[in-house]
Amino acid sequence: QEHAYPADELMPLTCRGRVRGQEPSRGDVDDALGKFSLTLIDTLDTLVVLNKTKEFEEAVKKVIKDVNLDNDIVVSVFETNIRVLGGLLGGHSVAIMLKEKGEYMQWYNGELLHMAKELGYKLLPAFNTTSGLPYPRVNLKFGVRHPEARTGTETDTCTACAGTLILEFAALSRFTGTSIFEEYARKALDFIWEKRQRSSNLVGVTINIHTGDWVRKDSGVGAGIDSYYEYLLKAYVLLGDDSFLERFNTHYDAIMRYISQPPLLLDVHIHKPMLNARTWMDSLLAFFPGLQVLKGDIRPAIETHEMLYQVIKKHNFLPEAFTTDFRVHWAQHPLRPEFAESTYFLYKATGDPYYLEVGKTLIENLNKYARVPCGFAAMKDVRTGSHEDRMDSFFLAEMFKYLYLLFADKEDMIFDIEDYIFTTEAHLLPLWLSTTNQTVSKKNVTTEYTELDDSNFDWTCPNTQILFPNDPMFAQSIREPLKNVVDKSCPRGISRAEESLGSGPKPPLRARDFMASNPEHLEILKKMGVSLIHLKDGRVQLVQHAVQAASSLDAEDGLRFMQEMIELSSQQQKEQQLPPRAVQIVSHPFFGRVVLTAGPAQFGMDLSKHKAGTRGFVATIKPYNGCSEITNPEAVKEKIALMQRGQCMFAEKARNIQKAGAIGGIVIDDNEGSSSDTAPLFQMAGDGKNTDDITIPMLFLFNKEGNIILDAIREYEAVEVLLSDKAKDRATIFKGKMIPNYIIDSNLEMENMDQKLSENDSHKQNSEEASSASQDVGAISEEPEEGESSDVTDPDSLSPAHADSESISISHQDSYVPGSDETSALEPACTQGDNQPQEQQTETESNSKVNWDNKVQPMESILADWNEDIEAFEMMEKDEL
Repeated sequence: QEHAYPADELMPLTCRGRVRGQEPSRGDVDDALGKFSLTLIDTLDTLVVLNKTKEFEEAVKKVIKDVNLDNDIVVSVFETNIRVLGGLLGGHSVAIMLKEKGEYMQWYNGELLHMAKELGYKLLPAFNTTSGLPYPRVNLKFGVRHPEARTGTETDTCTACAGTLILEFAALSRFTGTSIFEEYARKALDFIWEKRQRSSNLVGVTINIHTGDWVRKDSGVGAGIDSYYEYLLKAYVLLGDDSFLERFNTHYDAIMRYISQPPLLLDVHIHKPMLNARTWMDSLLAFFPGLQVLKGDIRPAIETHEMLYQVIKKHNFLPEAFTTDFRVHWAQHPLRPEFAESTYFLYKATGDPYYLEVGKTLIENLNKYARVPCGFAAMKDVRTGSHEDRMDSFFLAEMFKYLYLLFADKEDMIFDIEDYIFTTEAHLLPLWLSTTNQTVSKKNVTTEYTELDDSNFDWTCPNTQILFPNDPMFAQSIREPLKNVVDKSCPRGISRAEESLGSGPKPPLRARDFMASNPEHLEILKKMGVSLIHLKDGRVQLVQHAVQAASSLDAEDGLRFMQEMIELSSQQQKEQQLPPRAVQIVSHPFFGRVVLTAGPAQFGMDLSKHKAGTRGFVATIKPYNGCSEITNPEAVKEKIALMQRGQCMFAEKARNIQKAGAIGGIVIDDNEGSSSDTAPLFQMAGDGKNTDDITIPMLFLFNKEGNIILDAIREYEAVEVLLSDKAKDRATIFKGKMIPNYIIDSNLEMENMDQKLSENDSHKQNSEEASSASQDVGAISEEPEEGESSDVTDPDSLSPAHADSESISISHQDSYVPGSDETSALEPACTQGDNQPQEQQTETESNSKVNWDNKVQPMESILADWNEDIEAFEMMEKDEL
């Protein structure tokens, strides 16, 4: 409200609102933004859960008065449904509940529901397809096919995008008595069900909205599919339609048969479900243990949740993607709530205080590593602790809600949470909707369901008396074998493909064993349809043509070999890269809360070998480009020098500031507006000569990150930073220094949590072990984030941080694995805003008639003395999580 309203989201590092069209485009991620005060709407029912009823009442009045849903802007149907339509319906649900209680919202007359109905009609044009699957995007003002709509040409959508509508659309129909919304959502679900792969009962990630053909034929429970499964089960709970439960059970049987490889959940091919489609997992699958709890299958839920918790303890947060041996695959973490959601449901099902300890760890990590002066910032890299200027609306809508509910007692709630079901965005829909305005025929009589021999399917919710008869340590006995799974890496048994072959022939050749000079290996490759080509530069290129394989089984072995070789080649490439570094502002009023992603240098001090890093006050040098002798050495001596990129080599700048007595250097990009959010990370190369004489650390900041430091200097004059390989927690930074207790332990609520935990004496030992473990941030993975290479002609010799030097080039049918001057990037094909970051684009949207100023807020004025400093921190304590 203070820094961002009426913008859609808060930018917590720059303390302003994110307005679409006024910030650099982030591609599909921005499709969630519609100039409709997204975060405010998404957070309405969270305020009531937190017992902030007065604030809720004022927020509803703001939404009614200020929000415009008729903007000329293209938005994601999926994101707008779950966040905005769901937020309005959730707000309406708790508003009528409060009105019935007689104290608050007495003036309310269904205004949020009227807005929800208006928005529902604006989404309906997206369903104008022959299949009934919606277009992925719609223009709020002009629909889909209008000449001014700027959308309607898409052919594909993700399964979750089309299959995560039934709860909100059915609730809208039940609340209003207008059946068309529920009818359209049911038709989309029916079509996906009919298009499932009949032999495996799995669905793919991406589907053609016109033909129904699967575009991406890999299947899992993470990004692109996740909430489709969730909504089948929850639609049964909310609407009471047995067909949804039957469909879910059929899919669940396939998931547990093919995708579940405890404790892992690995994507497979829908036509060949014994063949893994990839060797890494994305963070969105963290919701699945919570769904398994709702289904009543607790054991695998405990196993997968524990594996994910071990990954979190190693990196402080769950990376966007990680490999089967728990290395970082995508290093970002946009403060996703799925793991907290599963933690809440497991605690509700088991009553095990261990999950309170897990929740406590989550809260501590958020406050230690994500809290910044204007909110909570997403992690750009979990290995370095660097931040991204981003706080998605789902952080307040879901994360706060689930963490509060995890620790809340029944008397802390002003209503019974058991009377509601959570949508995928954690919005609350009342269960009494199941008996209201039933205008749609329930049973799908055209579809036959497979009879499944699984007694679990009789359970509609978990029952602790059945699950854990006279054994309060049941959950611990399941977790115990997994407690070291990440540090020791997961012991891998035979693959699903090998298992299906039984005692028959095993895959004849593994990529790790391949030798190009071995005639026997070459003969095996030929049998698998893989040919080998010797290139003039000494490299070896591998090409597979499945039609040339001796048999279909050999072709499958060849495909597996090529996948292994691509993974191995990619890993060899990454091992030669330098990871990003961190610049952490440690002086007042930041105190380590702001962490900037920095590019490393191929010369100077190696910060990975100096764990303490280099700490000092910053000073701007003269001349600012640092390309000649420094004329203000007295200002630079014993400080970290700031300089601008350009006009000479990086190594020359380093030598000049080192001669002037600087203890480190930060080079700021001269390209106006450049940012690590939108550009691949680079490392600074040397000058082709011996650089052993350079002994100080040098780091590179893009223009946006550099300006944060320059702005701080203008405001506070004395600015101290820490250059390191990764961000340090504030207790480490200020060890031995006199600072407010707030910095060391900012969680006033932790004492209350500890008191609650101590009441569980029978589990005291386990709780202590978990608490101790939560303090151990673990080893940092050496695998850097994947990125892109770029051609650079600047005199500063920048070399891509991900320069390629692999010796094997691989081709698979029409695909090509890059050689010595290319890098490959994996990208998801779903338009969900909760998905992985997409390729950056340039996009501008029409401005609304509403005043959408950036509302840039100045930093706090310099405090006069220590007492004022203490008062400022006391004020900040009130905003703690």
